[in-house]
Amino acid sequence: MEITINQQNYSVSEVCSLKQMIDTVLVLPTKGIAIAVNQEIIAKSDWPGHFLKPGDNITIIKATQGG
Repeated sequence: MEITINQQNYSVSEVCSLKQMIDTVLVLPTKGIAIAVNQEIIAKSDWPGHFLKPGDNITIIKATQGG
């Protein structure tokens, strides 16, 4: 199925949770990131049980340090 992550198109398996997407598609460390699906923030504790749907628009925000 096709989804959009930070304005880039990706193809993922038909059954894919947010946690699976991070671990297998993006291979991102989960510390310091927030994820919104269709402009709704998903709590980190809900990532394993939040399954993606075709056409979902995902925004990943990473905390940075600076001054």
